[in-house]
Amino acid sequence: MGDITELHGRRNKILGAGSPLFYSKPLHLVRGEGVSLFDAEGRRYTDMYNNVASVGHCHPHVVEAISRQVATLNVHSRYLHEGIVEYAERLMGRHHDGIECAILTCSGTEANEVALLMARQATNGRGIICTNAAYHGNSAAVRALTRLSTEVISKTAEVRAVSFPDTYRFVGDDPCSYYLEELDQTIQSFRRDNVPFAGMLVCSIFANEGLPNVPKEYLSKAAEIVHAAGGLLICDEVQSGLCRTGKWWGYQDMGVLPDIVTMGKPIGAGVPLAGVAASGELVEKFRSETRYFNTFAASPLQAAAGNAVLDVIENEGIQSSVLAVGEKLLCDLQEIQPQFEQMGDVRGVGLFIGIEWVLDQTTKEPDVEGAMKMVEALKEKGFLISHAGAHRNMLKIRPPLVFQHTDSAAFLEAFNETLRELYG
Repeated sequence: MGDITELHGRRNKILGAGSPLFYSKPLHLVRGEGVSLFDAEGRRYTDMYNNVASVGHCHPHVVEAISRQVATLNVHSRYLHEGIVEYAERLMGRHHDGIECAILTCSGTEANEVALLMARQATNGRGIICTNAAYHGNSAAVRALTRLSTEVISKTAEVRAVSFPDTYRFVGDDPCSYYLEELDQTIQSFRRDNVPFAGMLVCSIFANEGLPNVPKEYLSKAAEIVHAAGGLLICDEVQSGLCRTGKWWGYQDMGVLPDIVTMGKPIGAGVPLAGVAASGELVEKFRSETRYFNTFAASPLQAAAGNAVLDVIENEGIQSSVLAVGEKLLCDLQEIQPQFEQMGDVRGVGLFIGIEWVLDQTTKEPDVEGAMKMVEALKEKGFLISHAGAHRNMLKIRPPLVFQHTDSAAFLEAFNETLRELYG
């Protein structure tokens, strides 16, 4: 522990105290393989949170591809290169027909900022709608969407929030109509305040909001309302995309066809690769009027990483595995739920599962402290999850896509053991 304390102190000194770390006793990781992570003392942990190493830590095919490319050529994007063209073609081929052209970036934040610029340019509008528990990145423009109040602070406000759709805590008979009416009223507020409307930006499965149970047809009907008001729908696929849900993109689970899609860290498996995708018309208009350029985006190295990730998903049965393993894990957790008052709701799709931790199942009062205790206790047993969501009380389970039934069974054993130890 002394070495960890010393390293932590050095980190705070050189990076600034407050630089975020997981866990009360931070982990000093030195190696990864598949779904496994190893600390400096050689202890193995099962990674059940990381979507950076989307196809597993240090996948041999990805390692070989990026090593070969970096030993051959890596330059900025103002030269022709076969790899990046091939990659963009393959990636666009996985989207619906209206998504046909890409702008590559280095992070999800950059991708979302480009998407906002594109929507505002295409509509000649300024007003953007997000949810009240959203997170889409860290730049000044994108950070303005983070956990915004649903109350309009100023008549000149260009970003306004609606309540995220959630049937778990909703009181009433028709949650879909309620949330859609709120969306319509928020769009009307832009009109009343003479702020031209540009569009709506949401995570397709509302991951940061807590992976809520979304009313059926909410997002498709929301898209209709947005379009009728002259706006565009932007779906943030950083967490929900690349087969995380068992489909290629989260918007497919929601039955909606977005106008603009943003993608992030999972598509590069650790190499900084992200992107914005839309129709050729939208992308070319944006390029012609902004001359957008990113030094490190669309590089041969990024292409090698992106192509290798697609190879693994396509050649190793990842999509079907995500569906099968995720469904089994969700069902097993739902079977445990009635035995423990703290497990207020268990929900998820594919290999993305959330457990709402509450003081009791009747009041549904969030239990943040209890969720944190579960996260810390599971870490001590060798399983890495986190707590997140609108109330910070959701156990967030989001392992690399190569997570298997054997990994799931080991986690369930540790999960049950932890429940018995903490709650009897």
